Amino acid sequence: MRHFKTISEFHHFVGLPAPLHPLISIVDVANVPHSATFEPMPMVMEFYSIAVKRMVNFKVQYGQRPFDFNDGIMSFISPSQVLNIAVDDNGKKLEKSGWVIYIHPDFIWNTALAKTIRKYDFWDYSLNEALFLSGKEEATINSIIKSIFEEYQTNIDRFSKSIIISHIETLLNYADRYYHRQFITRQKSNYQVLERLETLLNNYFDSDDLLSKGLPNVAYLADAMNLSPKYLSSLLKVLTGQNTQQHIHEKLIGKAKEKLSTTDLSVSEIAYALGFGHLPSFSKFFKAKTSQSPLAFRASFN
Repeated sequence: MRHFKTISEFHHFVGLPAPLHPLISIVDVANVPHSATFEPMPMVMEFYSIAVKRMVNFKVQYGQRPFDFNDGIMSFISPSQVLNIAVDDNGKKLEKSGWVIYIHPDFIWNTALAKTIRKYDFWDYSLNEALFLSGKEEATINSIIKSIFEEYQTNIDRFSKSIIISHIETLLNYADRYYHRQFITRQKSNYQVLERLETLLNNYFDSDDLLSKGLPNVAYLADAMNLSPKYLSSLLKVLTGQNTQQHIHEKLIGKAKEKLSTTDLSVSEIAYALGFGHLPSFSKFFKAKTSQSPLAFRASFN
């Protein structure tokens, strides 16, 4: 495990010149040295990374998953995330372009951005959930990064930090906008996610898993779908107005209503069958979601 506490340490490791500022760096991807093959190497960086790049003929293994950088994509990595990256050029002609911005948390300390930077869900997305940019969007992002780069290269004065942070905030806001666009425009793949989630929940609720494992949680569903919990919830929120937890609860209420209206099971038996250890917990949950007690709901069918 390689642990990089500073941006300077990381620059030295990959063969880049020392950063112009110890707490922030803007790197032209075309200038990053490259060896033919990098063995898989886990690493942790104690700083933020924002990348927009193309890497043609590179095979990148991120964790256990391959990833294609041929398109213009943005990715976001937050401090202390564990990365495990292997790169293989496959003996072909290499092409790489784009930018990477490294930001140490100390650079934004005691600023408004320090309080708001974690509100962007994409810091917790996986690399395979990167932002795919249209040509126009990529041009917009690159123009903002170039503005940051120009300020980064000027002599540091008392205005430098606030100007750079202002540009970074603009960059993050555009990325947030484009992610929401991506959730809507990539309809086929996104609605396939909805279908997979529905199938997964149906299979879970129709099996004995509720009794043996209890309710499925967000992490379980995301892992079963090879998505990060944040990305799954963000996608569902845009497509349906509900996050993953709300989808779980909706399915649970549907099953409860089905059992209350079509079986002679007692409310206690239904509560147990749905994974509740105590009847009061089930009754409270059901009433919070339907504004009726389980008994009142059942009585409405008699």
